[in-house]
Amino acid sequence: MGRHMGSDEAAVAVRPHTTGTRTRGPVKQAATVVFAFAASVSFLLVNVVDPFSGATASSDFARDGDRFGGAEVQAYDVQGDYTIGVAREGYVVEKKPEVRLAPASTSSDSGWAPPAITPDPGSAQAYAAGAVAARGWPTTEFDCLVALWNKESGWRVNAYNASSGAYGIPQALPGSKMATAGADWETNAATQIEWGLGYVQGRYGTPCGAWAHSQDVGWY
Repeated sequence: MGRHMGSDEAAVAVRPHTTGTRTRGPVKQAATVVFAFAASVSFLLVNVVDPFSGATASSDFARDGDRFGGAEVQAYDVQGDYTIGVAREGYVVEKKPEVRLAPASTSSDSGWAPPAITPDPGSAQAYAAGAVAARGWPTTEFDCLVALWNKESGWRVNAYNASSGAYGIPQALPGSKMATAGADWETNAATQIEWGLGYVQGRYGTPCGAWAHSQDVGWY
């Protein structure tokens, strides 16, 4: 009878304690949640206290004059009684001077201006017709002369080209060349025509020769 009771007690003693195993799981899960929450809070606090931590290479520090205690970034301290100073080379950037060319000299630079007179192209052509006939040239040469000086000056005695300095009915360059034909070269159409016909004859032979050259190259 005692043996039988002992067998029952032994069976009870070896029964596994399932109650303790069941309570251990929820505790472990709770601890994991608490740890994750604490880690997240710590990360946020670090960024709030020092948002630049872990970012010391940010360009913002180069603009912070107090980061190095007011010292230049390129100042170095050497152990002992020696100092190393690092200085920057100074340079000045200058704009290259512009090269300005002097304008070509013309007769207008001397301050000369054509006289204030009223030209009479009709009278000038009438005089030229007689001067052409006096040289033995046919009327066809007069026609070429009319075309030539229509193009050059419109037969105006005071026609003046300010850019070149040419002046008068034949557009002498400069106008003072016509002084060889008369002192009144500035205002007298006859003086200008006589000089012009002499120039045409000496350089081109006839007015038609001068007109052909003008048509080819634009001047005579």
